[in-house]
Amino acid sequence: MVLDRYRALADRLLTPVAARMIHTNPDTISWFGLAAAAGAGISFALSGGGFLALGLALLLGNAYLDALDGKVAKLAGKVSARGDFLDHVLDRYADVFLIGGVAFSAYCQLWIGTLALLGVLLTSYMGTQAQAVGQGRVYGGLLGRADRLVLLFLGGLLQLIAAPQGGTLWGIEPLRFGPLEWFIVGFAILGHATAVQRAVRVWHGFAA
Repeated sequence: MVLDRYRALADRLLTPVAARMIHTNPDTISWFGLAAAAGAGISFALSGGGFLALGLALLLGNAYLDALDGKVAKLAGKVSARGDFLDHVLDRYADVFLIGGVAFSAYCQLWIGTLALLGVLLTSYMGTQAQAVGQGRVYGGLLGRADRLVLLFLGGLLQLIAAPQGGTLWGIEPLRFGPLEWFIVGFAILGHATAVQRAVRVWHGFAA
């Protein structure tokens, strides 16, 4: 997970806000994060420059709230298995809204978005299934959730600058995709590669 090296910077952005919100239920923050993801996904699906810009703003909101709920829980001493479960459930729904919204947009072919979404969900499944069989939750791999959020934002920003209405394709036949669609192609490839990577790691863990 490439962005792990920036956790210290993220903590400096999160801690002052979290310290002021220690009396807020972390689950409430998680639900607001899901609402932001849903709004972003709907905005992506509607397409167009204004909707795309709104979707990117809501995507940033989801990313920040997704990190903030855990920080508030730690500072307030409210970390719990129940909260952890809710957070992961809502994260998966957020993934569906975000990538599904792009899949149904003017910026991406549906089949490519579907492959990307399957890769993302299988990546998460492999991580939690490892814990279910007694090997601890697996987070590592080529493409983690934080990486996806950053790349999705960058892809959307590139789309907004280059072709906010869609219709522009980059590349050489048969590999010609829109700016944002290229990022979704990357999610499809790296998502499934990460899922396989985690599965292999768990498999070899049984022989250790």
